[in-house]
Amino acid sequence: MRINMTGLKVRVQWVWLGLFALAMNVEARTWTDPTGRTLEGDLMEQREGEIEVKLASGKVVTIPLSKLSEQDQEYLSTLKPTEEEEAAASEEEEGNWNDPWPETIALEEDPEIIVVEENKETSSFVYESTNYRFTCDVRLSKSVVGTFADMFEATRLYCRTLPLSITGGKKADGKYDILLFETKDSYVEAGGPPSSAGVFLGGKGVVMVPLTSLGVRPVGSGYMRDRDKSDGTLIHEITHQLTPRNYYFAGARGWFSEGIAEYTTATPYRSGRFKVKTNFDDIVEYATAYGKKGTRGRALGEEIRAPSLKEYMLMSYSDFTSSRANFNYGFGLILTTYFLHMDGEGDAARMKGFLKELRKMKWNDPPDAALEKLLGGRTFDELEEDVAKAWRRKGVKIHFAES
Repeated sequence: MRINMTGLKVRVQWVWLGLFALAMNVEARTWTDPTGRTLEGDLMEQREGEIEVKLASGKVVTIPLSKLSEQDQEYLSTLKPTEEEEAAASEEEEGNWNDPWPETIALEEDPEIIVVEENKETSSFVYESTNYRFTCDVRLSKSVVGTFADMFEATRLYCRTLPLSITGGKKADGKYDILLFETKDSYVEAGGPPSSAGVFLGGKGVVMVPLTSLGVRPVGSGYMRDRDKSDGTLIHEITHQLTPRNYYFAGARGWFSEGIAEYTTATPYRSGRFKVKTNFDDIVEYATAYGKKGTRGRALGEEIRAPSLKEYMLMSYSDFTSSRANFNYGFGLILTTYFLHMDGEGDAARMKGFLKELRKMKWNDPPDAALEKLLGGRTFDELEEDVAKAWRRKGVKIHFAES
């Protein structure tokens, strides 16, 4: 691992508190009602007559449009992709849809790391790798910095290599931002949801994770990382960071946007390498139990009672994350894996058609055309039968509720 200890980049002027102020103001959007009362949060979903807003605490609230100011309603009516998103969509119109499914993802060489700042007085410790800037409130050892850089860069390579045109992400000064915290308390104080192990703040494209979620602990005067600790939290949130905005639209929101992050999380990873070709057994263990090492997983069991697929796939994000959240995340992995590897010829053709259709959509467009690509001429009842049959062959019994 090459660590450049002398090339401090003075162009990065973010101090610790300033960076957290950025993280806490998701999309910097303050919503106002006609009487002047305000609420700050990230727009998650716009439906007929109402919106869902995610607060800094992680709670998702529903607000009727009638309770919003004229300015807010005008803002909602003019929502459109950013210039960055339009440029990316144009450049990636062909996408990488025809690329082969990867077998192994591995960094060709260790990423070079630059120490941007190590300021004990301001508790600001900033490090950069090729594509990432990670900021922490305590100094990290060279080995921990190197381990994180490998993970960040390998996860990016994995997401970009999957033939699903995962082309999202917002950079600031040429880097993706990740904020790391010494304690869970400092993470929560900076705006992290108290019940979470990490979070992706979509409005600013920032990932926040406490070191306690990553097995980093104080040793003497420094910090070391337990290599047997799961890397899942960071891999999950980085996948969110790189996922195109359209893949969070209605029809994909929840089951796929979380399912694909669970998919990368469940893939075996160690020291800059993902074993993709042999990840199916690991996915099954992660979804049905606690993972092969018993350190992570959704533990849905090998006999699963699920809601109707139509109900599940059209669930609002607030319901997805609050009602049976562990089940919903795990079943999102089950369903995503089905469409990637078990549907039709096993070539993810319908999934790719679905994602291509999403890329044509605007924020509040109905998802019918996209879902038709997944259905492929089937009814939802017929799709349920196909999903259940495919997973039954793998030893997992799924019983869908009647729609």
